[in-house]
Amino acid sequence: MALLPETRDRPAADRVWTRVAAAAAALLVVGAGLGLRSVATGSAAKYGGDALYTVLLLCLVVLVAPRVSPLRAAGTALAVSWMVEFLQLGPVPADLSRRSTFARLVLGSTFNPPDLLWYSVGAAAGWLLHTAVRSRARPARLRARERT
Repeated sequence: MALLPETRDRPAADRVWTRVAAAAAALLVVGAGLGLRSVATGSAAKYGGDALYTVLLLCLVVLVAPRVSPLRAAGTALAVSWMVEFLQLGPVPADLSRRSTFARLVLGSTFNPPDLLWYSVGAAAGWLLHTAVRSRARPARLRARERT
């Protein structure tokens, strides 16, 4: 049983590689977030973490839907980030955050309007990176198809 679909089924192979790249990118983003928290404090750590949170969500969107366009992936990640932030207007995230470190990392605890801006920065950065990666990968795929 082959790990990847046959080469003549390029779209399926492309989706596999896209998922692998998205998973690797997600791990890098988590590492960057942890690294940022270990070397920075205050606003730099908080707002940098907000932007990276949205980039991580974008990576997860691409992991689940590898054919998604960069704009749709960024928009989805931004919408989820904003939804989580607006959920913090109610008591549930704060309650869960007191009980669980994981919940605090994922949901936060208190609404902070500047977070919305930094989520947008993360979505824009993720969109730019996703667009650049796709535009570099597409010509390579086309060249490979021309050789076969």
